[in-house]
Amino acid sequence: EQWNNTLNELQKMVILRCLRPDKIGPAITTFVTDKLGKKFVEPPPFDLTKSYLDSNSTIPLIFVLSPGADPMSSLLKFANDKEMVGNKFQSISLGQGQGPIATKMIQEGMEEGTWVCLQNCHLAVSWMPVLEKICEEFSSEKCHPDFRLWLTSYPSPKFPVTILQNGVKMTNEPPTGLRLNLLQSFLSDPISDPAFFSGCPEKELKLLFGVCFFHALVQERRKFGPLGWNIPYGFNESDLRISIRQLQLFINEYSHVPFEAVSYLTGECNYGGRVTDDWDRRLLLTMLDDFYNPEIIENPRYTFSPSGIYYAPPKGTYEDYIQFIKNLPFSQEPEVFGLHENVDISKDLQQIKILFESLLLTQGGDIQGTSSGGGDSTLYEIADDILSKLPNDFDIESCLAKYPVRYEESMNTVLVQEMERFNNLIRTIRITLINLKKAIKGLVVMDAELEALCGSLLIGKVPENWAKHSYPSLKPLGSYILDFLERLKFLQDWYELGKPTVFWLSGFYFTQAFLTGAMQNYARKHRIPIDLLGYEFQDTADTAPADGVYIHGLFLDGARYILFSFFFKAAKSDIKKSNAYVCPLYKTSERKGVLSTTGHSTNFVIALTLNTDKPVQHWIKRGVALLCQLDD
Repeated sequence: EQWNNTLNELQKMVILRCLRPDKIGPAITTFVTDKLGKKFVEPPPFDLTKSYLDSNSTIPLIFVLSPGADPMSSLLKFANDKEMVGNKFQSISLGQGQGPIATKMIQEGMEEGTWVCLQNCHLAVSWMPVLEKICEEFSSEKCHPDFRLWLTSYPSPKFPVTILQNGVKMTNEPPTGLRLNLLQSFLSDPISDPAFFSGCPEKELKLLFGVCFFHALVQERRKFGPLGWNIPYGFNESDLRISIRQLQLFINEYSHVPFEAVSYLTGECNYGGRVTDDWDRRLLLTMLDDFYNPEIIENPRYTFSPSGIYYAPPKGTYEDYIQFIKNLPFSQEPEVFGLHENVDISKDLQQIKILFESLLLTQGGDIQGTSSGGGDSTLYEIADDILSKLPNDFDIESCLAKYPVRYEESMNTVLVQEMERFNNLIRTIRITLINLKKAIKGLVVMDAELEALCGSLLIGKVPENWAKHSYPSLKPLGSYILDFLERLKFLQDWYELGKPTVFWLSGFYFTQAFLTGAMQNYARKHRIPIDLLGYEFQDTADTAPADGVYIHGLFLDGARYILFSFFFKAAKSDIKKSNAYVCPLYKTSERKGVLSTTGHSTNFVIALTLNTDKPVQHWIKRGVALLCQLDD
């Protein structure tokens, strides 16, 4: 109470930042509203006419795209209103080889006074300098007064800055919240077409509402970061539109709804065509099963969530459906997505992290400009501190002598290879920090690489140069160094004390090598070809296993598990199917990765089976995954 009265708004936010960072968002909104006014926190309505009036023939109009929003339908409608139809409106989607065609279109447009729309500029990075040159040469003498150049692009560092500075910028974000999303679907073509709606039998209306609800769910899950989707996909209205058309086609053709065919087209083709991650595909199809099933038609009490608030309404007029949607809650609870109620905290923390990282970027990176030299002395101390903690490089030769390459023990090779990988990282860190200390003293030139290193060290971030030679990690600098030293100690203990009974799975640089080593040992011992083997998992006992390996050091994201050490055992691939949850294991909470040259993902490690007393679908919707390390 006393603090509440004595502290000002900014001081309260500082305390909130320390104690409950997830609550900073509303506090900042209140602060900005209070000091600057409400218009700075409310997005203005999307108004093409207003933006058009701000432009002229020499000023391009730029749509900054966001996932789930497609401005083309609005633009075509606006062009129609302005009577810029037929040959007067030309559009092209940029990509390989489209540059010269686009150049010709712009030239013709400038002469004849037509509108030209270049879509997806972010996909034609190499052609952007040409576009920049064309836009620089625009002048009122060369351009017909009716000519307009429309550009659409996702945010891209390669987009020309001069075009951004000179152009009129617009963005049209998709509606937020299930209710607004559903409403937009019902107010858009084809559902808003009276002929289409009146031609739908009751069973189709239920499935129609179901697929619109599914569309809203897949859009809204993006907000929850990796717990929602591993990769944030740009599902949009066109996916929904084609799914609705196909649904009507099948219902009119068959007396019984062919759920398998409709599910395949919607889940694997229309929406699934965008999905590149296997675990996301599993989630998408699991979610779709809730809406494309006989229950939704036959059971009038079939609900879409445990709370019972959301369900397909009985047959009524178009206005009844609109009214039903308007009566739904304005903001939804996580339970409708199948997520735990605490997921909102994770979402808020993620958003706040992005906000503060963006704020730090606005600070500017001029380290040399500090008159007191405070920045330099701080940097020197940080470099000294890290260097004092770094151990010497691993002695590979003595390790090879103690743990030679042996046919029956692949783990020796794993240890030596891990030491070599960590040596590379130790050397990178050591050399860059020694050079930084020399640069601060003025003994060597402070180049761009060292400048970047300074910027990262001062804001407590892992420098990019280190990250290139490092295992994946999202930790801040302090935690990263502590974790790195722990990993080195794990290998040193292995070298000095012999092969451990329980392995720290998260401590490996290249986790897949360790798993392959465990499998090789089993294959060679039992004389079974390695490609016939898979993995079996169980909670551990206390004694060292005869076959397989004990591991520890994993974290469960999205659920909790009672026992948490695992026993990996290679076994014949015809392992019996069980109703256990197949849980992916990732190196970091980011979850998404890319395929590396070894054929392994840079993030996904392996899938483990976890025994569960709930249906598997429950955990799939929760986005449950195992992680090798946390972010802090």
